[in-house]
Amino acid sequence: MLFDIITLFPDFFTSALESGLLGKALAKQIAKVNLINPRDFAQDKHRRVDDEPYGGGVGMLIKPEPIFAAVESLAVLPRREIILMSPQGQPLNQSLLQELAKNCDQLVLICGHYEGVDERVVEHLVTREVSLGDFVLTCGEIPALAIINGVVRLLPGTVGKIESLKAESFEDGLLDYPQYTRPPVFRGWEVPEVLRSGNHQEIDRWRKQEQIKRTQQRRPDLWEKWLRERE
Repeated sequence: MLFDIITLFPDFFTSALESGLLGKALAKQIAKVNLINPRDFAQDKHRRVDDEPYGGGVGMLIKPEPIFAAVESLAVLPRREIILMSPQGQPLNQSLLQELAKNCDQLVLICGHYEGVDERVVEHLVTREVSLGDFVLTCGEIPALAIINGVVRLLPGTVGKIESLKAESFEDGLLDYPQYTRPPVFRGWEVPEVLRSGNHQEIDRWRKQEQIKRTQQRRPDLWEKWLRERE
């Protein structure tokens, strides 16, 4: 998987791309990340990438020329998505991460700033807009990093035990079940007896019940969706 990140702040990604499972996956070349600064494609001596919006308004917009030039400088793989990080985009969720991991060889992630980007980028370059949720951040690098992390961990070879990917929150539409480790008693709080019983059938039953209970309590929207999909 190739990630091309169009970002005004390449240094933002340095530490995150070297840490944890993501860093190990990149070191094993399970995926590759290129960082491209649109300032390198600005057309004036000051390397300016933003300007005032037509019609007035507060703030600045990223100009179309450096974004188009940066994207057009990239190699093109057959299965490519060009994604703009935008609060107006479709919400990022596990099914979208699975779709991208399965169907794409190349993800071009455009990190917005200021008041956004010129609409011609959206209309004539971007294939998809993605949002972390109904809130506004100072930069598009945060959601871009979330996409990289979420997609790479689904690629073969990143996670040691593939079974661990199948028993997580959202994988079957429910939240994850509670999990415990040693010691069996901590400050008087005990690990549920069923988990120490060795009876895997009962453990599976308990875990499913806990997933249902937790989803009902914490995410009634997911619970309703889970029920509808089984009708």
